[in-house]
Amino acid sequence: MADSSRRLLAIVVGGGPAPGINGVISSVTIEAINQGIEVIGIRDGFKHLVAGDLSQIRPLKINDVVPYYNRGGSMLGTSRTNPAKNPADLERVIDGFTQLGVKYLVTIGGDDTAFSGSQVYKKANGTIKVAHVPKTIDNDLPLPPGTPTFGFETARHIGVEIARSLHEDARTTGRWYLIVSMGRAAGHLALGIGKASAATVTIIAEEFRGQPVTLDVICDIIIGSMIKRKAEGKNYGVAILAEGLIESIGEKGLIQALGDELSRYGNVERDPHGHLRLGEIEFGRMIRYRVAERLKALGLSVMMIDKDLGYELRCADPIPYDAEYTRNLGYGAVKFLNSPESDHYGAIISFVGGKMVPLKFDDMIDPKTSRMRPRLVDVESETYECARRYMLRLEKSDFSDPEQLAKLAKIVKLTPEQFRERFEYLVN
Repeated sequence: MADSSRRLLAIVVGGGPAPGINGVISSVTIEAINQGIEVIGIRDGFKHLVAGDLSQIRPLKINDVVPYYNRGGSMLGTSRTNPAKNPADLERVIDGFTQLGVKYLVTIGGDDTAFSGSQVYKKANGTIKVAHVPKTIDNDLPLPPGTPTFGFETARHIGVEIARSLHEDARTTGRWYLIVSMGRAAGHLALGIGKASAATVTIIAEEFRGQPVTLDVICDIIIGSMIKRKAEGKNYGVAILAEGLIESIGEKGLIQALGDELSRYGNVERDPHGHLRLGEIEFGRMIRYRVAERLKALGLSVMMIDKDLGYELRCADPIPYDAEYTRNLGYGAVKFLNSPESDHYGAIISFVGGKMVPLKFDDMIDPKTSRMRPRLVDVESETYECARRYMLRLEKSDFSDPEQLAKLAKIVKLTPEQFRERFEYLVN
């Protein structure tokens, strides 16, 4: 029987890695111990708890976590096990925490881990106080405006360095790089990398404003950029695509475009949370082959290389921004758990203007979908308007200026009217 007077805090990490996880673990542990609370780390997310295995825990002391503060990865591992999917699994998790004597829980993760944390709080009926620290390199959780998810800034920083290097390689070798950036629900990472690295063109799902997205439209946007570059005498460039474009196209759209050839690029599978396993689909290679086919029909040949960008970013050492930010978040999580408010609700921890703001689970998570509404790129903002102004892609002005239209049409040996018929739909 657990000691009822014991104050014990458990830390669980869920979902994919993101730079700064160890910073949260470190700051939570240090602040909790300084407040007289014992800390344990649960290895591999909810995976072992769901199985009823209580052996995979790690007592955490200050000396254990200090060396990992600025390190990437997760000293506790992680998993995508979803305890809220099955009532029996959730019951075992609650029983496990009860046997261990856990009074406080800090979950670190994205959308699905936040929901899991909220269900632990709800099912425990006030016996376990819960704070969730939002993490994802996608930056797609609905935190207050201007507040990023931790890990995003580091992922963008590393992604920009890679994109700039590839841009120089493209210039040197005379080729195009087609980079697919992680970002299942929103295009923040792709746009952030593309804008800061001065990529030739960046394509995100939000720009279509809810209109149908097809594989061929994406390919034609890229081809339009290639044609404009050639018209400037340049045979190289970098196109960055948000991986969420796959979901925008959808399974039906992929099957309609590729038919039996879809299997050539991987299997269409879903994870335990119902998401398409985007990593199983070779989207970059799919785009490269499709662009090549459509270029051939136009009499053009372009050297292209596809590159997936995401796994290289997830376990990078956090840059100073995320190192400082995760210290704030970990401290804020413990402060919330020690506050009277935690007796009444579980919360997602955020900071606004330097002040900790706990966001109630009930206000943030849609009970119908079991998820938070994703924070999308605001394509009506000046920030996005600026990004578009510095991209090279077909615009309405290319078709309204007869001289420019003729110049572009000449690249693909079409008449101006044929070029208009072929590509003007992209700007309407």
